[in-house]
Amino acid sequence: MSQRKTQAPRPPDPKRDQRQLRSLTRRIASLDAHNIDELYGLEPVYEPGTSPGGRVVPEEFVAVQCPYCGERFETRIDLTAEDPGYVEDCQICCRPIEFGIEREDGGALLGVKVQRMD
Repeated sequence: MSQRKTQAPRPPDPKRDQRQLRSLTRRIASLDAHNIDELYGLEPVYEPGTSPGGRVVPEEFVAVQCPYCGERFETRIDLTAEDPGYVEDCQICCRPIEFGIEREDGGALLGVKVQRMD
C-alpha cells in the first residue's frame, strides 16, 4: 500500500486575506438591482404604480365607473399598446365600455376616459 504525502496547509497570509476581503467588499457594494438581475439571469420586476430607473411602467391599475350600470371597478391599463383606446366589458354588467387613454409625451398615464358604445 502506497502512502501519499500530503502538503501541510499554508500558513495564513493576513495581507493577502485583507486584499481579497477589500476586493470582495468593493464588488458587493457596487452591485445594483440591474447588475444582480443580469448576474442571475433574472427579468426586471415591475410593481404597479412605480417607475423603476425612470422608465415608464408597462401597466397601471385604475378605478373607473361603468357608464351603463354606474358601478365602480378596478381595471388594468396596458401602457405598452400603441392604440390610444380599446374596448373592455364591464366586470359587473358585462356591457362593452370604450376606454380612451391619455398619455404624456414620455408614455406615462395622464388619464382614462370611459364612454358607452351605443
